[in-house]
Amino acid sequence: MSFRLGLTGSIGMGKSTAAQMFRDLGHPIWDADAAVHRLYARGGLAVVPVGQAFSGSVVDGQVDRTALKSALAADPTGFARLEAIVHPLLLQDRKDFADRHSGAAIIVFDIPLLFETGGQAGMDGVAVVSASAEMQRRRVLDRPGMTEENFAMILDRQMPDAEKRVLADWIIPSDNMAGARQAVLDISKEIQSYA
Repeated sequence: MSFRLGLTGSIGMGKSTAAQMFRDLGHPIWDADAAVHRLYARGGLAVVPVGQAFSGSVVDGQVDRTALKSALAADPTGFARLEAIVHPLLLQDRKDFADRHSGAAIIVFDIPLLFETGGQAGMDGVAVVSASAEMQRRRVLDRPGMTEENFAMILDRQMPDAEKRVLADWIIPSDNMAGARQAVLDISKEIQSYA
């Protein structure tokens, strides 16, 4: 049976880089953000219900993320309604992925809001990617189109890094690549030693 490893971390912590490191070791990665993109794309299972819930959010048969972001900013109940639509679809997508990779020693589930959604309950262990607050801020604000306002809005929806670290089984420090790579390798070896 596969070990289900939850991989999480706040925005700008280096989670995508850590996920690639696990992928480089041969572990299948389920990426929640990529799954959302599939659900929002033309023909995706979220297109019709999101369009019904948020007028003007579907353009050319797919969810327009800019329009959806505007609708969410204007509606304090919007995130809860969106999550009620998207989360069940994501759970099914995640289950299908796990079924397809059931022979793998470790399956990594890259989920930004793992703790915030209670997703850790479905994992055998959780690794949190973490960096200093200064590095996080620099990384995020260096992204094209990112503003202080958007960064603040995202942080408001995420559990603070210090709390995630307390809940984690492993911490992957991402202030430098060598340290992150070693932590990923150590986690992989430790988990595989259980078998």
